[in-house]
Amino acid sequence: MADLILHHYPTSPFSEKVRLILGYKQLAWKSVIIPGIMPKPDVLALTGGYRKTPFLQVGADIYCDSALIADVLEHLQPVPSLYPEPGKGLARTLAQWADSTLFWTAMAHNLGPRGAAHMFAGAPPEAAKAFSEDRKAMSAGMVRLRPADAAAAYKSYLRRLSDMLDEQPFLLGQVPCIADFSAYHPLWFTRVRTPVVSDILQLTPAVLDWMDRMSAIGHGTMEKFDAAQAIAAAAAADPMPVGHGLLTDSTFQDEHGIPLGSRVSITAESFGPEPTEGELIAATRTHYTLSRTDERAGTVHVHFPRIGYAMKAVAQA
Repeated sequence: MADLILHHYPTSPFSEKVRLILGYKQLAWKSVIIPGIMPKPDVLALTGGYRKTPFLQVGADIYCDSALIADVLEHLQPVPSLYPEPGKGLARTLAQWADSTLFWTAMAHNLGPRGAAHMFAGAPPEAAKAFSEDRKAMSAGMVRLRPADAAAAYKSYLRRLSDMLDEQPFLLGQVPCIADFSAYHPLWFTRVRTPVVSDILQLTPAVLDWMDRMSAIGHGTMEKFDAAQAIAAAAAADPMPVGHGLLTDSTFQDEHGIPLGSRVSITAESFGPEPTEGELIAATRTHYTLSRTDERAGTVHVHFPRIGYAMKAVAQA
């Protein structure tokens, strides 16, 4: 199998989630550092439009969204499992809450006036402005909590997590599961990237102890790579056949009345509305796959989870 290439940047919280999963599964991976804001020409050469962070590349297959990446890594390395029985449904549900409600609550707290000032201390004023404008474009139409409301909700969520840790080392038992990795990364951002507002974590010592256990997992074996090498790797590879790669489900599940082979666009339902267009070659219970061609990367398959993403047909000229 081709190398695992993670496109990320150090302070990206969802990237920290995936880096820890790679460490938990003791996988070797290659690291491509990408820009935190647009423009991202090397990213778009591979994804066709999707520009959120991170994404995983395996040869000419591009896996978007950390939830789908987790499923791919689980298939590649089933032990230790991210979805241990008998509670895998509960683990997935808790992870989805953590990746959405908990994440946006934490980030509204983290990026309040004090946290934002800390993040950009010493940087030129235009850096903060560029970041703000970039994230404004990505979150158009989203309802954002005000910092004071976020702090109140964040405290409540931290107490709920603490309650789950009363008699066990991880959220759902004796070993970490996908819920732990999803709940950890927004709190990691609070602690590491905006420490001036991390006093909120001190209210729940059990959560801090759990965070230490999660951090100790580490990031696995990483090798530096660059965008040009990654694009060349995609161009030199053939995408994995549908149903025979790291996403083995190929059963067509039609919810849109759009047949396979149609030209479609896939768009995140909330944050990061930039569409990816291509030929629909898979629409299963769990994911969509588009085939697209780039002048540098060649033919690639771009994969998205169904949950959190919308598909529509593209009118042909």
